[in-house]
Amino acid sequence: MDLKTLYGKECPLILAPLAGYTDPVYRTLCRRNGCDMAVTEMVSAKGLLFANENTLELLDTLPEERPVSAQLFGHEPEIMAEAVRRTAERMGDALCAIDINMGCPARKIVSNGDGSALLNDLPLAGRLMEAAVKASSVPVTVKMRLGPDETLFVAPELARIAEQSGVAAVAVHGRTRVQQYMGKADYGKIALVKQAVSIPVIGNGDVTDAESALKMLRETGCDGVMIGRGALGNPWIFREIRAVLDGEEPVPPTDAERAETALTHLCMAVEREGRRGLVELRKHLCHYFHGVRGAAQIRTKLQTAETPEETERILLDTFRT
Repeated sequence: MDLKTLYGKECPLILAPLAGYTDPVYRTLCRRNGCDMAVTEMVSAKGLLFANENTLELLDTLPEERPVSAQLFGHEPEIMAEAVRRTAERMGDALCAIDINMGCPARKIVSNGDGSALLNDLPLAGRLMEAAVKASSVPVTVKMRLGPDETLFVAPELARIAEQSGVAAVAVHGRTRVQQYMGKADYGKIALVKQAVSIPVIGNGDVTDAESALKMLRETGCDGVMIGRGALGNPWIFREIRAVLDGEEPVPPTDAERAETALTHLCMAVEREGRRGLVELRKHLCHYFHGVRGAAQIRTKLQTAETPEETERILLDTFRT
């Protein structure tokens, strides 16, 4: 499958799944600003089998962000296959791909044998991918890390297994499991993964602006860019990268646009989830003030705001100054 069919662009810009952040509202804001595809927060395959309502809600989408890729995590092939089927039933036409998480380094995920724990058992990873591909009516992709640690660089082999299993594309975060999010992403090793397979390889790690996205593409030869932490509070990163790829000058957001987007984020979150939406939004809004004078004090105010109206006043006062 070619990239344009899978992602809508020949060099796609993808919003990475980030637990607790990439909810439907934020995915929608990123799509409005040039993101070619967004991925849900990671969803427990086992939780789907238990029909856990909190788990099922992670598959909900908003019209503007569709179609969406759903990321599942688990390590049991039979359970993964059933989770794939239930994801398709839940999401319907909103679903364009199933993504399998083989990169999450969080201790509670790894201790259960999920996420980047699969980097230690490539045969099991292969069976998991085969089961997902067989059960899925949409393309299956995989997100991985380089390996468990610097002594075990397994990503090229895992990518080859993915290709043999019928996986349509792989995304590679250029860090190991033990690195977590420390140090620098190794673009040289992502390049080796790209050279190992013929399916598309999406590069991930340390992309924070158009310049770093071009560096990623240049040094890895990868087919697209996945952006995670660099997009927090910065949905405009996608349009800026796209502008540079199209040979145009990137246009950074004005203060007025930043204020408008933060307020839109507030309104959409509260409309969707009420009080819970306001509480969840606090961590998002804090990211909008990176580089703004007095950011620490602004974040403190936002964390203690009790109502949407109070939050709105803080945002308007900040961007007026």
